[in-house]
Amino acid sequence: MRCPYCGALDTQVKDSRPTEDSASIRRRRICPACGGRFTTFERVQLRELVVLKRSGRRIPFDRDKLLRSVEIALRKRPVDPERVERMVSGIVRKLESSGESEIPSSVIGELVMEGLKQLDDVAYVRFASVYRNFREPKDFEKVLEEISPETERVKSP
Repeated sequence: MRCPYCGALDTQVKDSRPTEDSASIRRRRICPACGGRFTTFERVQLRELVVLKRSGRRIPFDRDKLLRSVEIALRKRPVDPERVERMVSGIVRKLESSGESEIPSSVIGELVMEGLKQLDDVAYVRFASVYRNFREPKDFEKVLEEISPETERVKSP
């Protein structure tokens, strides 16, 4: 593992332990060259995934990018980070176990939408506004009706 401080290639593991959900290993490392200490996380990866973008481009799947986009939608929302981590891990497991190595970005977006709908309605609407490329207020109304179709919306005169 390359040292993030000095770039040395030879770092030493000082401590390893599973994370709370046992989905990854947390390792404390030290660099003998500069003395820098840092933490890494190791996860099981069942297969190499490639995201097929709408433009036709293919890019490697990046779990951290998925997590960042979910965290942006959840910014300043009262959602436990552990629930977010479980949601993202669940999405990754679904993608890896699908049997496909190329995943359309639309499939990932829909899985995120499903997960956010369970976690937080505001985050769901935020993500939907970007993912579905909202252009006008009635686009928001459609999503709000999806969240609570049984609720009668009253329009002001």
